[in-house]
Amino acid sequence: MPAFASLPPRLTTNDYFSSMTDIRKRLEDLHHRQAQSEVGGGPVRVAAQHKKGKLTARERLDLLLDPGSFTELDRFVTHRATDFGMAANQPLGDGVVSGWGRIDGRTVYVFSQDFTVIGGSLSETNAAKICKVMDLAVRNGAPLIGLNDSGGARIQEGVASLGGYADIFLRNTLASGVVPQISAVLGPCAGGAVYSPALTDFVFMVRGVSYMYVTGPDVVKTVTHEKVSHDDLGGADVHAETSGVAHFVHASEPECLMAIRTLMSYLPSNNVDEPPALPPSDPIDRREERLLTLMPDTAAKPYDMHEVLHLVVDDGTFFETMPAFAGNILTGFARFGGRPVGIVANQPAVLAGVLDISASVKAARFIRFCDAFNIPIVSFVDVPGFLPGVAQEHGGIIRHGAKLLYAYCEATVPKLTVITRKAYGGAYDVMSSKHIRGDVNLAWPSAEIAVMGAKGAVEILYKEEISKAKDPAAAIAGKTAEYEELFATPYLAAARGYIDDVIDPRDTRLRLIDALQTLTTKRDRNPPKKHGCIPL
Repeated sequence: MPAFASLPPRLTTNDYFSSMTDIRKRLEDLHHRQAQSEVGGGPVRVAAQHKKGKLTARERLDLLLDPGSFTELDRFVTHRATDFGMAANQPLGDGVVSGWGRIDGRTVYVFSQDFTVIGGSLSETNAAKICKVMDLAVRNGAPLIGLNDSGGARIQEGVASLGGYADIFLRNTLASGVVPQISAVLGPCAGGAVYSPALTDFVFMVRGVSYMYVTGPDVVKTVTHEKVSHDDLGGADVHAETSGVAHFVHASEPECLMAIRTLMSYLPSNNVDEPPALPPSDPIDRREERLLTLMPDTAAKPYDMHEVLHLVVDDGTFFETMPAFAGNILTGFARFGGRPVGIVANQPAVLAGVLDISASVKAARFIRFCDAFNIPIVSFVDVPGFLPGVAQEHGGIIRHGAKLLYAYCEATVPKLTVITRKAYGGAYDVMSSKHIRGDVNLAWPSAEIAVMGAKGAVEILYKEEISKAKDPAAAIAGKTAEYEELFATPYLAAARGYIDDVIDPRDTRLRLIDALQTLTTKRDRNPPKKHGCIPL
């Protein structure tokens, strides 16, 4: 793997806007300029958009991109429909603003649907504009960011508008793993329109503004007799917490757009470039005494893995993805020594960090993204196994758990693992173990690597002896202590080379940074094939 690319001095969000007051002032200026012109659908429709608490297509791009960097394409394009009164209604741009700009000085291609123009509905020419910037993004190796705010397919154009969606879906698929694709849903997104964001890498939504669903509340009521609001059916929190469609949810559009800028700071422009490194802002050899006291005295007590991450990554900054979904596993981006990494970590504070269906799918998708874009994966392991139960088995925990296993096995980027406490059963194998090409596998002295927990193992191994004991509870306690001393340690695994070293927790940061440095020249390839058959 080539050395990490370096960025020019980075324009941070604080440099870009020193406060939310600056954002408000800038938006007020844009509001005034649009009110005096025929930009988009004209001042009346622009005012209606603002009344809903929404920004316009151009305002969004103005906040998202570096100041003055946007170059618009196809501003004079008009639709070709002549029926249903459309011949007399041909606004320039046809409901979408497209082109390129820069984020932190790096080129990105963008499109922003304009709800003030025929509801942002997708026409044949509207789709062609979007497809043009998608093609340019892939051809020039630059990220694609789509800001979605549309009433859906333009009914007046019939099958031509449906064909436009298919053209976009094809390009989403072909661009996958080639350039990062980011979607922000900043208004309605219904019917077939939902599948373009779903095919992209990360989806952003805003509370009270964003809605995504295949069929709306009226259709649901007609077909299933269920009465549900737009928000309860496909609002931001529903997709962040329940469906897992949304990776990020924000309270306002400016916050959402700033978060996209932050996400881009961790990502390379394409699958050939390396992640953008920054000069280290945090001492590489920093040690944290708190790591010695963070672990509870007993394995049954939870702790928050966020605390571990904040203590070891650069500046305590962990940019978490999907924080409201499958909280028993954490995914997100951070830096070690200025280098971006993808973090996957079991979360003992939620369901003891167990792997279930949702956690497996969440982590698998994140790992595959990191692998596609040359982002090293650092795993923090404290996992008691896979979640038992009829619902999990019937829901396909075997199939979904296999997705996580497949993703780790397939990944060829540098893979580093730190076992902080439990690593039991098949979950030990799955969580980036040495057996599935983990590059550097470390453990804290508190790590317990075994087939199962000590108490459960004792109850199986000494079942007959315990049943004959005068005091079964005392017998279990005694045998459990013996088992823990013999097996519930990292040293047996280390003796076999499955663990590279048992380290002082305070050295975690330094050891990971050192390992990442040695792995910058890693070369690993999978066998030649068209593609693998991940158990979808």
